[in-house]
Amino acid sequence: MHSAGPSSIIGVVLDMKLTLIGFGVVGQGLVAILTDKAAELRRQHNFAPQIVAVATRSRGSLLHPDGLDPQGLLTAIAAGHLDHYPDAAGLSRGLDPLQIIAQSGAAVLIEAAPSNLQTGQPALDHVRAAFAAGQHVVLANKGPVAVAYHDLVARARAAGRSLLFEATVMAGTPALRTATAGLAGCQIAEVSGVLNGTTNYMLTEMERGLTYADALAQAQQLGYAETDPSADVDGWDAAAKAVILGAALFDQALDLRALPVQGIRHLTPADIAAARAAGERWKLIARITPQAAAVAPARLPLDHPLAAVGGATNAITYTTDLLGAVTLIGPGAGQRVTGAALLADLLAVHQRVSHRSIS
Repeated sequence: MHSAGPSSIIGVVLDMKLTLIGFGVVGQGLVAILTDKAAELRRQHNFAPQIVAVATRSRGSLLHPDGLDPQGLLTAIAAGHLDHYPDAAGLSRGLDPLQIIAQSGAAVLIEAAPSNLQTGQPALDHVRAAFAAGQHVVLANKGPVAVAYHDLVARARAAGRSLLFEATVMAGTPALRTATAGLAGCQIAEVSGVLNGTTNYMLTEMERGLTYADALAQAQQLGYAETDPSADVDGWDAAAKAVILGAALFDQALDLRALPVQGIRHLTPADIAAARAAGERWKLIARITPQAAAVAPARLPLDHPLAAVGGATNAITYTTDLLGAVTLIGPGAGQRVTGAALLADLLAVHQRVSHRSIS
């Protein structure tokens, strides 16, 4: 039976205006979910999100203070550009993200543009501007949190607003919520995980006999790897997630550039065969403790929980004092999968706003 949340008990439907920066796979996935689940969200959570602005890097931007039509947005972007969205009184086009943040009147900024793991920009400026404008922030973009976690937490606290970023670690699989809420009361001594679906897929295929080059080409053909796969195969995507986990769970202040990071480029069929002969399997593992973090390939026994995770699936193990090792397995990428994490964060903001409205 569904358990009613706090806002359901109140029975008051609260509109929430949203600004979405980035309208690629993840942003479109969120809009599709909000459209498909509109009636359910209203009925079960008294939640009525309204997208008032969308900004992209190269395919236009739109702002309407009374809301944009979700299906119209999806149709326009499918045609290649937001210029295909129909004209309407009060509609503004071509504003840059900072202008939109200042003018939208939105309650929440959703940053889902591609990450820059070195600088966090331009998303970092977007997040700071949102807090200055009194907006909550929900992130699918790893860059800002990996680069400036403590600064952003301080700004969120000063503004009295939420900073949520579940989608940055394992997409829709609730890695952060499991640690902070599900394992509340436990002391976490170590976190280790398979946090990059591209490399995990490649290693799975290499174990089946493909060379590194052939596994990469196949991953690119399937859309798991970018044309420039460096962030994945050299370990930097997993390293950014390790930095985020270290900050969120252990209050670390790690510099991504100083982290020990090794990818999988050097692994050969002979390495794969040697591991198999020893009853082991190669995985790209991110390890985080209260003191440090690192990313490197590792040979794991076949009965290790992380060794059993194949394909593009992700997994994370929390080593705790009260429960021992707890492993969470789930999808680490995908349009609706990542959109689901954004929705979960939006509902968390909604609950916070709902509580304030009756306090």
